[in-house]
Amino acid sequence: MKSILVTGGAGFIGSNFIPYFAEKYPHYHIVNLDKLTYAGNLDNLKECESMMNYTFVQGDICDEKLVQSLFEKHDIRGIIHFAAESHVDNSIKGPRAFMEANVMGTFNLIEIARRYWMSAPGQYRTGYESCRFHHISTDEVYGTLGESGYFTETTPYAPNSPYSASKAGSDFIVRAYHHTYGMNVTTSNCSNNYGPKQHSEKLIPTIIRKCLAEEPIPVYGNGQNVRDWLYVLDHCKAIDLIYHQGKSGETYNIGGHNERNNLQIVHSVCRILDEKRPRKEGKYADLISFVTDRPGHDLRYAIDATKLTEELGWRADENFESGIVKTVEWYLIAAELSEKSEWKVNEGLI
Repeated sequence: MKSILVTGGAGFIGSNFIPYFAEKYPHYHIVNLDKLTYAGNLDNLKECESMMNYTFVQGDICDEKLVQSLFEKHDIRGIIHFAAESHVDNSIKGPRAFMEANVMGTFNLIEIARRYWMSAPGQYRTGYESCRFHHISTDEVYGTLGESGYFTETTPYAPNSPYSASKAGSDFIVRAYHHTYGMNVTTSNCSNNYGPKQHSEKLIPTIIRKCLAEEPIPVYGNGQNVRDWLYVLDHCKAIDLIYHQGKSGETYNIGGHNERNNLQIVHSVCRILDEKRPRKEGKYADLISFVTDRPGHDLRYAIDATKLTEELGWRADENFESGIVKTVEWYLIAAELSEKSEWKVNEGLI
């Protein structure tokens, strides 16, 4: 059984990816390494607890001895690297944690992988020739767009927040290990994800949480900042495809072709909640409240995923209209079943 190390598998995207990946590939042993910070939740992996090909390890990707021991114990033959600090507001308040986790954590992982898989630059150990390091990144490394145009794989990097700067740094580390050592690496840069299991600090969960609590829905600035929205399971399927069929050394952009500004997102969620759980008085959109904009708030992100679709045949299964309904329905069920304090007290801005 081939062991694959998945980092950050208790986070939003990772906890959607692991059940999908472990079920699809029963001959893979999935080792999930997660520090279990505030953003990691093992409740999101309940369906994996009975899987014979799944192992959870709590720990830090910056812990060299721990990561080395996992390679030796499980004979790791591949890495799918999700683990990252990822909330822009938090990176503005405390950037050091982002540099440590995203830059040094990525370096620690790929350096240990290099030493374990390779005997010299350009030379893999016998039996380890197919080992691959796949790095999950973000479209935020490209900076911001105007009203037109799209990010492609050749768009120059221009990160505008400590978060995106730390992710850009990690991308460059992965690139350097391919060009210097000949490591088998791939990188994917995705647009904004949404769907089940996302932490309550993020945009769509914040809207839902505020609506259900009948509290003001805080919207940055005038709400006109645009993002390209990607349903999380479509992202997971793209990662699977890139990991298995992507060309070594290449970067692939993953986007949902679903551009919406923040105010449109708020109104979409409010309309669904008006239908599925109406207020006693008024509409949920009545709760919208505009607040001071985030420092350095990028205006627009939009992904051109042509390379991924033409070279590897990926297509998104969900459009925003179908995906947002599934997402809201999941959170309504979660709100009914869960009495966890973070749903009630965690704050987030849009």
